[in-house]
Amino acid sequence: MIRNKGIAMIISLTLLFSLFLPTDVFAAGGISIYTPYTGISLTPGEKATYTVDINNDSNEIKNLDLRIENVPEGWEYSLTKGGYAIDRLAVKPGHSQSFTLDVEVPLKVEKGSYTFQVVTEDQHGTVTSHPVTISINEQGVFKTELTTDQPNMEGDAYSTFRYDLELYNRTAEEQHYSLRAEAPRGWNVDFRVDGKNVTSVTVESNQTEQIDVEITPSETVKKGKYEVPVMASSGSTKAQVTLEADITGTFEMELTTPSGRLSEDLSPGGEKVIELEVRNIGTSTLKDISLNSHTPPNWNVNFEPEEIDRLDPGKSKKVKATLTASDKAIAGDYVVEMSARSPEVSSEKTFRISVKTSMLWG
Repeated sequence: MIRNKGIAMIISLTLLFSLFLPTDVFAAGGISIYTPYTGISLTPGEKATYTVDINNDSNEIKNLDLRIENVPEGWEYSLTKGGYAIDRLAVKPGHSQSFTLDVEVPLKVEKGSYTFQVVTEDQHGTVTSHPVTISINEQGVFKTELTTDQPNMEGDAYSTFRYDLELYNRTAEEQHYSLRAEAPRGWNVDFRVDGKNVTSVTVESNQTEQIDVEITPSETVKKGKYEVPVMASSGSTKAQVTLEADITGTFEMELTTPSGRLSEDLSPGGEKVIELEVRNIGTSTLKDISLNSHTPPNWNVNFEPEEIDRLDPGKSKKVKATLTASDKAIAGDYVVEMSARSPEVSSEKTFRISVKTSMLWG
């Protein structure tokens, strides 16, 4: 009985004595790593930024080596604090320090989950690690994309068709692209970046460039739909988009006479009524057609009517032109020009007028 009481007393004294021992005797590493985002989803080419906290629960300063292990091949990462790149960090007892971990997913990557470790190692060789998982939710690519929200434009034969294109470099490298178009013969295609004409453009990895395309049809274009493939190509990648120009019609007009005759005889001060014909030989309606003339001095031309409000395709309109010669005109040949003009197109005819002095007048 006495022996048991002695043993109990020894145990009690031992426990009491242990309360006064330094606590670092029982510390085992004392480092913990914390970041709230241990599992996130990214797309190829995207970047994740983590704030990592290092907690020192020991009673000594911890000088820690920092590293990231098991990073997938082709992935990029950096460790920074206060704007500086770091690979070591000191943490006081009972304190925490944080640093920033940036992880960039490559563009060319398989779909799936990827896990790597944030690792610290103190001056005693004690290693602490913390797993971080990134899920890639789509298959990565190495390609170029050339797109537009509005590939089809509609207009008449005299329109300029303007398209907004976006060139997306989804490769892992900067690319220098040449720009070209396969337009019908006689058409003109211009590429513009920031308002300047270009034939090539440089786009950094995973960046986009806005390109304006202006297409002008040829002067002889007919009504119909026309496709214009546009290409952006570099040495390792290329992309294409097909633009469409819908020509709704052409503006063509002819000013002539029903007989085709373009000459008349007049005496000084004489008057002659010339019958004209304005024809719409295009495929679009002509509006606001005006009749005009250019005559020798003191000659005059009056048109009836002076304007044609509307002339549909395939239709014609008769116009009377009353020509009056100068009363001081001498014998000879004179040129009188007459024209029909709309905002889109015009047609001119030159008339040769012979003035003959009568024997009686002489």
